[in-house]
Amino acid sequence: MTDATNRYRVTRFVSPDFRKTLMPANKITIRTATTADENDILALNAESVSVTSPMDSSRLRMLVDLSAMTSVADVDGGVAGFLIAMADGCAYENGNYRWFAERLNRFIYVDRIVVSGDRRSSGIGHLLYSHVEDWAITARIPTLAAEVDIDPPNTASLRFHEKSGFVQIGKRLLDNGKTVSMQVKALAHDRLSNTSTGFDWPNKRPDAL
Repeated sequence: MTDATNRYRVTRFVSPDFRKTLMPANKITIRTATTADENDILALNAESVSVTSPMDSSRLRMLVDLSAMTSVADVDGGVAGFLIAMADGCAYENGNYRWFAERLNRFIYVDRIVVSGDRRSSGIGHLLYSHVEDWAITARIPTLAAEVDIDPPNTASLRFHEKSGFVQIGKRLLDNGKTVSMQVKALAHDRLSNTSTGFDWPNKRPDAL
């Protein structure tokens, strides 16, 4: 992790109507995770481990090293949520990531996004996703990818991703018995050039199934 901060206020991401549903703008900061956030991130992951996957300190550091971004939602000096995302082309040995890599040309994959139980429905998830989308558009990456549990279902996450513009392009049965929905979101069509990005929804590789 880095000690540098990358601060984004609520006003950068959301419309005035949506902003009304959030906590006051000066209370939430989306920033790059630092080493001081490690224990908070691990505690949040443990709180939601049934819908993500176990993560200890060594795994967290490995994921951070592979990630294009590891960001936290800072509320009054405390970590209320975090997101870890990997870009295409990284050496991440993960079945879901590899599934997308076999099918998409350029993408950013949300490995995990977690919001504290007492801060859900406060807009933090939207802010974290807006942050990664903003980064991807700047990097001219046309597709955001993520998986969501469907058996057993993570109903709140399914609803969130549907409202956020994600669509299912496949399913995977995991080794632990879960079935996940493999979902993608096309980013800012009008701001991406087909010739410069190779973008052609659903942005599939020519040899993909």
